[in-house]
Amino acid sequence: MPLKITTWNVNSIRKRLDHLGWLIEAERPDVICLQETKVEAAGFPGGDIAALGYPHQAVAGQKGYNGVAILSRRPLSDIERLHWGGGEAARHVAARVATGDGPLELHTLYVPAGGDKPDPLTNPKFAHKLDYLADLAHWWLARAAAPETPIVLTGDLNVAPLETDVWSHERLRRVVTHTEIEIAHLDRLRLAGHWVDAVRHFVPETEKIYSWWSYRTPDWDGADKGRRLDHVWVTPPLVPRLAGATILREARGWPRPSDHVPVSVVLDV
Repeated sequence: MPLKITTWNVNSIRKRLDHLGWLIEAERPDVICLQETKVEAAGFPGGDIAALGYPHQAVAGQKGYNGVAILSRRPLSDIERLHWGGGEAARHVAARVATGDGPLELHTLYVPAGGDKPDPLTNPKFAHKLDYLADLAHWWLARAAAPETPIVLTGDLNVAPLETDVWSHERLRRVVTHTEIEIAHLDRLRLAGHWVDAVRHFVPETEKIYSWWSYRTPDWDGADKGRRLDHVWVTPPLVPRLAGATILREARGWPRPSDHVPVSVVLDV
């Protein structure tokens, strides 16, 4: 049976609970991975979300900032809340999702944005972002998960690694999210987990695709100055089972939208 996994930086789940319903109607995902829920676990609208058809939930919450969650139609097990970069922020939750082939390991991440200045010596936020990615890569290496283990990693990784993941490589190559040092750190993480970019499996690297458009540009659609910050990665055993990928661009035009749009991947499992 197909398993559709959707990742979305919702930018406040309580403000966009209606949007979650619109997403469900548009994409019918089996599993939804959220970032920037911006609410403590006690205040998470779990009952409302269960009523939408997602009774199985893994939540890591924080008041007003960060926050991640996995919402599932299928049972979840082995829920973990993990921390990197020397902090306790709610940025990483993992769980196993029941499938016909057995449990599938799933991670969702919200990597620190990094502030405005791409200099770790003068910008502590940027230094924290690099430390976070480095710690995560070291964990995957130390964990030594076998390359044949089926794992999915989703989330707002806050890095656009390819020249075609941004509207202008020349204009943005010294801008946070697209700098050489961030891309190098993300590449180390990708290599540490043997990850394959599930969206680029279907979309050639020569084609521009985005998942984020700044609030600062009123005519976001016409200007189309986007970046691809939201990703779904899979380990090699899942590559033959990739059946499709979509970016719900229309969500950026919803009333009071998130600046990110949902990204979905379908697996035959």
